[in-house]
Amino acid sequence: MANILAALGGLGLFIYGMNLMGDSLQKAAGKRLREILGFLTKNKFMGILLGTVVTMIIQSSSATTVMVIGFVNAGLMNLTQAFSVIMGANLGTTVTSQIIAFRLTDIAPVAVAIGVALKLAFKTSKKKDLADIVIGFGLLFVGLNMMSQGLIPLQNSPVFAEMIVKLENPILGVFVGFLITTVLQSSSATMGILQATAMQGLIPFPVAFSIILGENIGTTTTAMISSIGASRNAKRAALLHFLFNVIGSIIFLAGLRIPVTRLVQSLTPDDIVRQIANAHTIFNLTNVLIQVPFANLHIKIVKALVKGEDTVEEKSLKYLDVRMIETPSVATNQLFKEIDRMFEFAESNIILSNDALVNKKFDLIDKIYSIEQTINYLNEHITEFIVRLNKTEISDEQRALNDIFLYALSDIERIGDHVKNINDSAVTSNDESINFSDVAKDELNYMFSLVLENIKVAKESFTALSQEDAKLIFKIEDEIDRLEETYRNSHIERLSDGTCDIKSGVMFLDVISNLERVSDHCVNIANYVVDYNKQERLASDI
Repeated sequence: MANILAALGGLGLFIYGMNLMGDSLQKAAGKRLREILGFLTKNKFMGILLGTVVTMIIQSSSATTVMVIGFVNAGLMNLTQAFSVIMGANLGTTVTSQIIAFRLTDIAPVAVAIGVALKLAFKTSKKKDLADIVIGFGLLFVGLNMMSQGLIPLQNSPVFAEMIVKLENPILGVFVGFLITTVLQSSSATMGILQATAMQGLIPFPVAFSIILGENIGTTTTAMISSIGASRNAKRAALLHFLFNVIGSIIFLAGLRIPVTRLVQSLTPDDIVRQIANAHTIFNLTNVLIQVPFANLHIKIVKALVKGEDTVEEKSLKYLDVRMIETPSVATNQLFKEIDRMFEFAESNIILSNDALVNKKFDLIDKIYSIEQTINYLNEHITEFIVRLNKTEISDEQRALNDIFLYALSDIERIGDHVKNINDSAVTSNDESINFSDVAKDELNYMFSLVLENIKVAKESFTALSQEDAKLIFKIEDEIDRLEETYRNSHIERLSDGTCDIKSGVMFLDVISNLERVSDHCVNIANYVVDYNKQERLASDI
């Protein structure tokens, strides 16, 4: 019993260490990972490279694939791109087994001790993330050693020996590998168990190879489960992952398993742990090389299996999908894009409301109200996404970004409200046949143009976190404040001398007040950018 507990405890430590190392690598990569993930390409080989690099960083092919499902579901990645990244993810996952094959169990406790010491000594979160990478690396090998030691009694177990004999049937070996990976939801964990078992000489390599083939099929279940409730294209992406690994396993079972077994054993005849790692790498690399030329055929097959087209709702998130929360760096990158889209709706409504009110294009009124509802929808659902993201393990940098996302969302939503007020004025103007003087029209047009410019600059400043753009916002705001006061005074004079009637005068003052408030919210966004940059500078100086 004690040995079983030791093996289970070792598996737990192994998985925890692997996850800690992956999460910390992702946090440490920060902006660089977001830049990598932003590089979506139609080139198949670059897509494979992207999937490989990302999986090496986050230490989970399942997380990469789930992320891809999210991208496809959001309509940001087509099936060709998705398939390329999925193939790369299969390559990237082989890194963990290659690391294990170095058998660094002797230095594992030292790595944990050093990592803990560094974490206690470091003051900044970025440096603590680096310490967590070392701790995770050490715990991975401590867990592997515990697992391996806990399995020693199986050397004298006739039941286990009989089971291994049965697993010499490759079909049964594939099934066992599939089952273990499906239960653990981690191909790396299955590989860890396999290599720990091999360390004690409990399993021959041909049996291990069959289990590896099954493990590669089992890792697809995470993506298949994730695709439930997703779009048809997302389901097709998950099916591509399944199809790719099943076809690869069949190819190896049918003709390549024996020659590859001989090749691997000849390369490292006395090291079964390295043989397992090399077989895992060769399988995935060969599988990619064989199936890349048939990518278009795979896509035709999944389209035939999952028929129909997706319907796109007018009010929906374009760049965000809940599956992206699995990889916070992806989520952060996509939040920028979704909020940028919200800015664009605000810009559009300023232009339309100017036309509706000043140029009397009253047919635009319903469209303006519809866009305002879209802005409200985005505010609600992006906020909900950020709240869920904040409940996960994210870096301090990402948490700081999430704060300014929430603040900015509130300001963009308020911009939408002020534009709605202006649109209400257009409705009143239409209903009561209110007319502005030519002077009032010129003043309104000019103020609209300045406010529109400030929204555009606010969007650019926010998206790039640019202080230079933020400074320009302050300048434009000063001009708008000056104009608002000037126009107010001159309009009161026109009211007094009878140039403008009372209804149009009251409406004019109300509109320029709303425009000035729109600019105020742009200033708020500029202040968030300035404050964020100050915090970043302080953090880098520590």
